[in-house]
Amino acid sequence: MGLEFHITRAEFWADNDDAQITSDEWLSYIKSDHELKRDIKNGEYHSLWSGPSLYDESWLDWRAGNIYTTWPDTYLFRKMLEIAKHLNAQVMDDDGTIYSDELQWEYDPSTNI
Repeated sequence: MGLEFHITRAEFWADNDDAQITSDEWLSYIKSDHELKRDIKNGEYHSLWSGPSLYDESWLDWRAGNIYTTWPDTYLFRKMLEIAKHLNAQVMDDDGTIYSDELQWEYDPSTNI
C-alpha cells in the first residue's frame, strides 16, 4: 500500500457523496487525453499515463467518485493537477492536505529503496 493522492471535488476525499466525479466523466476524460490509455486488465476505470515518469508504469484509477494513485512521482503529480483543473476538482492526499501548486510535491521513487 502507501500514500494515496486523490483527485476529488469534495472538501475531504472520503466524504464525497455530494461531490463525486462520475465514472462517465473519468472515462470521457481518458478518451480526450492522448497521454492516457485504459488498462482494463487492472480494472474497468484503470488507466496508464504515457507521459514522462520515474516509474515503469504510471497509473490512475477511479473509485467511489475520486481518481487516485499511490505514491505519484513528481511528473504524475503534475499531471494530476492538470486533470483536477479540467474536472473542476483538487488534488488531496489521504490526510486531506490539498495540493494546488506543482512545487508542493516532489517524489523520486528511486530514493525510497
